[in-house]
Amino acid sequence: MSSEFLWYIPNQINPGHRGDDTVANHNSLDTLTRQAVAVEDSGWTGALIGTGWGRPDTFTVASALAARTTTFEPLIAVRPGYWRPANFATAAATLDHLTGGRVRVNIVSGKDDLAAYGDSDGDQADRYVRTSEFLQLVRRLWTEENVTFHGEHFRVENSTVVPRIDVHDGRTHPTLYFGGASTAAERVAAAEADVQLFWGEPLDGVAERIDRLKTLSESVDRQHRPLEFGLRVTTFVRDTTDEAWRDAEAKVADMSAQQSAVAGEHGPVPENPHRRAAVGQQRLLDLAARGEVLDDNLYTTPGRYGGGGAGTTWLVGSAEDVAKSLRKYEDLGITHFVLSDTPYLREIERQGDQLLPLLRG
Repeated sequence: MSSEFLWYIPNQINPGHRGDDTVANHNSLDTLTRQAVAVEDSGWTGALIGTGWGRPDTFTVASALAARTTTFEPLIAVRPGYWRPANFATAAATLDHLTGGRVRVNIVSGKDDLAAYGDSDGDQADRYVRTSEFLQLVRRLWTEENVTFHGEHFRVENSTVVPRIDVHDGRTHPTLYFGGASTAAERVAAAEADVQLFWGEPLDGVAERIDRLKTLSESVDRQHRPLEFGLRVTTFVRDTTDEAWRDAEAKVADMSAQQSAVAGEHGPVPENPHRRAAVGQQRLLDLAARGEVLDDNLYTTPGRYGGGGAGTTWLVGSAEDVAKSLRKYEDLGITHFVLSDTPYLREIERQGDQLLPLLRG
């Protein structure tokens, strides 16, 4: 299977996300469209659009960008609880129909400000039972008619989603991506997801998780095509290795200085309460204890100064260095890559010009 390479487009209220350019109208339709068009023109398949309460609605942003592009495939992050599965299945089927099959979906189960949008904050086991039901039901609504489903969290009677999903080259429905590193999350992925996304962990950690998920897929009696695997990571690319490391260390120094300045003016910055609760995020933060640089060029220091999620670890180097590292992940079985760095627009084009041709050979 050939690998696919996607980017990331932020939908944020506040400018300057992860070092992006702080400009007026940073989240206007024109600004985001420029990024989506650049993704398309630079050869990326599409881009992940993140979700979370207090951010612009992801599905609305994705729909607007899809309408202004031709081949751009939005990977739309959604949360069970924010969406009911039948409502979401219908919305996604409609957008998939209007775009000729360009929709991808990333299911997110991590904690959020659930009460703000009327959801309940159940324990982890309960959240993942609900996520499993959401995945099961959405897939069935896209591929079956007159669906009746009675679960612990969701129920539908004789439900048929229209428009029906068109089959394209064996694709029967939008690809369902899923993340999560806890035992409960991995069981859901092994049974119900199409693609398990990993953060930027070292090769040994990713290899261990792939082996475990393949074994889990057998033990949970997976009923779908074999689970595929993806990597979501920051790729910090410059013209030379030395330049990349000089700039990366300078950027981390700026992050440290900003953190110290805020602490000096207002006291310690309160940490996101969900940051360390997530098993996958904690795995990334723990990597710093193993060293500042793991494998050939996986930089762990950003996580000490506020880098979270895909910004916790960076693959640093020339385009050749980073391509070599990504090929090692590919050798482990990774076939879906979601890359990014800031400023987003500049890096879409730089890495599209320098990195993508090396990855695609």
